[in-house]
Amino acid sequence: MKPTTLPDPSELLPGREQAMPLSGKHFVSGRSILPPFPDDCDSILFGLGCFWGAERKFWDLDGVFITAVGYSGGGTPNPTYEEVCSGRTGHNEVVMVVYQPDKVALDDLLRLFWESHDPTQGMRQGNDMGTQYRSAIYCHNETQLTAAKKSRQQYQQALADAGYPSITTEILPAGPFYYAEEYHQQYLAKNPHGYCGLGGTGVSCR
Repeated sequence: MKPTTLPDPSELLPGREQAMPLSGKHFVSGRSILPPFPDDCDSILFGLGCFWGAERKFWDLDGVFITAVGYSGGGTPNPTYEEVCSGRTGHNEVVMVVYQPDKVALDDLLRLFWESHDPTQGMRQGNDMGTQYRSAIYCHNETQLTAAKKSRQQYQQALADAGYPSITTEILPAGPFYYAEEYHQQYLAKNPHGYCGLGGTGVSCR
């Protein structure tokens, strides 16, 4: 049974100093998933369940420069996938979306985020159980925080009207982002018939 509560700081795994070895090349676009990124780009982190299907939602969107999957929201440095799945890192499976604000509006990214999963399920998403599947938006500036909280309020009303319970999505300033292992990057492009348990509520976010 996967843990459904975040670990106490005393329970966190120690992790390691070494970052995950990566080729750095996006399997779909061929661009580098490693910084530095162009000056006209911003980035934001989305957690909406298993990051395989979550990343695919964003990589083809006009104005998205690059996507990558990794771990954030916890306290263990440079964790492995197995460590994150243990529930003892506090981390979430997230997608880093590096986007060009002059080509895609932040509100459009947030709309895609809300409509691509069920943000009312707490420490799970569908059949995927555990703290690493919680819904989250980790923001890099106040503009993103304000927009994310406003969109949560708007979507909460739409969900309530449709009979859904309260949103459990955490919206926080972004902490460190640790890249996931190479085989997780753009997984569903490498494995077109791979698992994707992502499913929205069918409620529009407008």
